[in-house]
Amino acid sequence: MTENERKSCRLRLPLGAFSGLLAGCAALAVAEACAGAVRPQSGPVVAVGGAAIDATPAAVKDWAIRNFGTDDKLVLQLGILAVLGLFAVFLGIAGLRFRRTAAAGVLLFGAVGALAATRRPDSVGLTDAVPSVAGAVAGAVLLYVLLGRLAPRASTSGPPDGDWDRRGFVIAASTAAVASAGAGLLGRALAGAGGRGAVASRRDAVLPAPASPARAVPKGAGPRIPGLSPFVTPTADFYRVDTALVVPRVNATTWRLRVHGKGVTRPLTLSYDDLLGRPLVERDITLTCVSNEVGGPYVGNARWIGVRLADLLAECGVRPPSKGGPADQLVARSVDGMTIGSPVEDVMDGRDALLALGMNGAPLPFAHGFPVRMVVPGLYGFVSACKWIEDIELTTFDAYDPYWVKRGWARRAPVKTQSRIDTPKPFARPAAGTVMVAGVAWAQHRGIDRVEVRVDDGPWQEARLAAEDTTDTWRQWTFPWQATKGGHTLTVRAGDRTGALQTDRRTRTIPDGADGWHSVVVTVD
Repeated sequence: MTENERKSCRLRLPLGAFSGLLAGCAALAVAEACAGAVRPQSGPVVAVGGAAIDATPAAVKDWAIRNFGTDDKLVLQLGILAVLGLFAVFLGIAGLRFRRTAAAGVLLFGAVGALAATRRPDSVGLTDAVPSVAGAVAGAVLLYVLLGRLAPRASTSGPPDGDWDRRGFVIAASTAAVASAGAGLLGRALAGAGGRGAVASRRDAVLPAPASPARAVPKGAGPRIPGLSPFVTPTADFYRVDTALVVPRVNATTWRLRVHGKGVTRPLTLSYDDLLGRPLVERDITLTCVSNEVGGPYVGNARWIGVRLADLLAECGVRPPSKGGPADQLVARSVDGMTIGSPVEDVMDGRDALLALGMNGAPLPFAHGFPVRMVVPGLYGFVSACKWIEDIELTTFDAYDPYWVKRGWARRAPVKTQSRIDTPKPFARPAAGTVMVAGVAWAQHRGIDRVEVRVDDGPWQEARLAAEDTTDTWRQWTFPWQATKGGHTLTVRAGDRTGALQTDRRTRTIPDGADGWHSVVVTVD
């Protein structure tokens, strides 16, 4: 073998890896194009990602939210793409010797994607398998062709001479790259076209004036302290924690809500216009995610408008357990298959539990549940705040475990009394003198009665409470601290209207929310 022939053989290894990557990209591009035509949620990355989320232990999910925040879904998808890339490189290199086996490996991954897509809770059937299957076939054929161009060609005397079809490889790879880019753009265009009706329905939605408007926020409810969270959280800043890798875009004109189940004597199916035509109530309500660590960001206060859920259930003949009703659990189902269970007693005890249509004066954003979601003050989101809701079933806790309960979280989860220091930030270096310590405290549906601050190991001192809006909203507080030079630890605790004081015992968020005092360490210059 000549030196050129040896170089040619060495070049085949990286080109084999490149062939695998190119075939993998082509498979994903074709799959996403098909998903754009079928259903965005049926794409292999989304389907496999959803299956991974479902199979992940609760502690790992909690770790991901704690470390990656609202970027947890992006990190998951990037991780899936990285694994796919490594798998594709391996197949490309292995295919230099085992060409058919490598092509079969691509088909195998397609089968995994198809299986994941058809087993998702929101699957519409075998059509969800089409994107993964089509992508796998395209990727397998391309890999087989590219590896064929890299195969040593036979010499005139018979055995391979180590040379390969350079021109044929470049043409095939270039054509595949262009076609893959085109398929990817087509997929984006189709997915965008599929959501245009939903976007138009939200744009055209007009929220009527509420029959029961929220009262004006009292003066002094939101002290203007630099670094303190605003009393009303801007919609763009409101936290989002859910399992949807693709935000559902639901067309309000075709959306329907079904109410049925145990103790429902008059089942209902309602349209978006049906809800808009009912008396609407407007309320300020603070929501909290159960994954919120002590001092964490997953709490926000917004003005919601919607239909009172208790009234709707009463029209259907539903009675709470305290009045002889047979159902003690309300299971809300989302268009993406999520199931969330709420205590019927809590939903119907007089609190402002809503089927919310609007947030901060506008129709719900898609990311926060458009066209309709549940909002129940006093309960963590995983047992109350179903977004993109399409079904309400009355049942019992003994008969059915919703999504999070199956994964080790509590069946009933009232929000715990918590408080947070917003300013100064951890490791801040304020100047000596008067330093304004400020933050928020919440105990939805019970109300905050007092907040205390401690400097280092000194005595607890009363903070100044801002005016209260309602017991269903957080309450802001301030504490003017006479700061002296050196390192200090600031700690906060709150007490609610039942007389209960926030505990110092630190607990994890699993299974029913975190406990403990929030502290920050600062150095005063």
